[in-house]
Amino acid sequence: MAFSLFFLFLSLLSLSTTTTTAGTPTTTATLDVATTVQKTLDLLNPNFLQQQSDKSQKTSSESRPKTTSSSLSFTVHPRSSIHKHHHNDYESLTRARLARDSHRVNSVITNMDISISGTNRSEMKPVVESNSMYKVEDLTTPVTSGISQGSGEYFARCQALETSACRSTGCLYQVSYGDGSFTVGDFVTETVSFGNSGSVPSVAIGCGHDNEGLFVGSAGLLALGGGPLSLPSQIKATSFSYCLVDRDSDKSSTLEFNSAPPAGSVTAPLLRNPKVKTYLYVGLTGISVGGRPLSIPPSIFAVDDSGRGGAIVDSGTAVTRLQSQAYNSLRDAFTQQARNLKPTDGFSLFDTCYDFSSLTRVAVPTVAFNFAGGKTLSLRPENYLIPVDSNGKFCLAFAPTDSPLSIIGNVQQQGTRVGYDISKSVVSFSPGNC
Repeated sequence: MAFSLFFLFLSLLSLSTTTTTAGTPTTTATLDVATTVQKTLDLLNPNFLQQQSDKSQKTSSESRPKTTSSSLSFTVHPRSSIHKHHHNDYESLTRARLARDSHRVNSVITNMDISISGTNRSEMKPVVESNSMYKVEDLTTPVTSGISQGSGEYFARCQALETSACRSTGCLYQVSYGDGSFTVGDFVTETVSFGNSGSVPSVAIGCGHDNEGLFVGSAGLLALGGGPLSLPSQIKATSFSYCLVDRDSDKSSTLEFNSAPPAGSVTAPLLRNPKVKTYLYVGLTGISVGGRPLSIPPSIFAVDDSGRGGAIVDSGTAVTRLQSQAYNSLRDAFTQQARNLKPTDGFSLFDTCYDFSSLTRVAVPTVAFNFAGGKTLSLRPENYLIPVDSNGKFCLAFAPTDSPLSIIGNVQQQGTRVGYDISKSVVSFSPGNC
């Protein structure tokens, strides 16, 4: 997991309601169609974009997050509030986002396979193919994340890099990625400031001079993975948390280190894969639709003896990826319980879409993640039914994968503070605490 140094794609909490009866599971939730569609129109309005930019700049300069004496915090903003896109309609913007998301997932899976196979990265060379390069305007995405830009753990110490060369005048580094992106530059150490909440000296960073591929729209990259070169490791943080607001929002939130999780958080085991140090795994055991657990073997979400499989929570991936067996169970249960909704054609990587063009609000089946220890995280409708245009077409925001790795993406995380207590090996989810 890695983040943009200054900007993340984050989101507005839209209200939803659920229907339930005492003693029975929640089966439906209400999606506010009109408000969600209006956001897509606002995002295409130049005046609205300028207002977003002005608000973001004002927040950055005047509204630093309040922290305790022992915690450190960044203010984070949606990239849409500071980076103007060049799309004429929301549909083309969504297609560009999803295309980039597919490249990002391919990169994660490739890097995972490389780590597990024991391939020597220092022997690898960057490969930049013509069909892997994009125009800047095509790279607008729900989350400005380090790995999601093909940048991986950008902060690194010289001796631990894939390729490095240290001389009397300094150190050079080179890091390449599965999607063909690479970065080359100088190794330095610098003091990193967290707004007005504090600073940390002698943090190792890479100063990239040649950044090729999917590097765009960020002033820097901040690594938050499980490896020894990530920022939490370098500053010896015992925990960190973030909240992703809506990708089209003008709101902001915080990325915090060493802060206590909100009361009432849904917790799950934070797991480690001894063969892949970078990624942070979560003890996912199942999924429920309409309050009913799906018939998915828990082994689907477990790391096997070879180090493959498991479930990671990733801010850089937009759409949650599930093994085909798990995805098919989710899709079939959802469509079975949503027979009153008007289906329409699929869209890009989505095969389950609905026409809500004549509706302002609609009741939809609930979706929830089930974790080891018996805890359940109920998702808001906005976390799993998302607009793909401004005409009322919504799609189920999950996708199948042939990889044994499951990825909980940022669409499902939006509006929830996700915390990692490294010292206690616990992941926490706190809906609404942005």
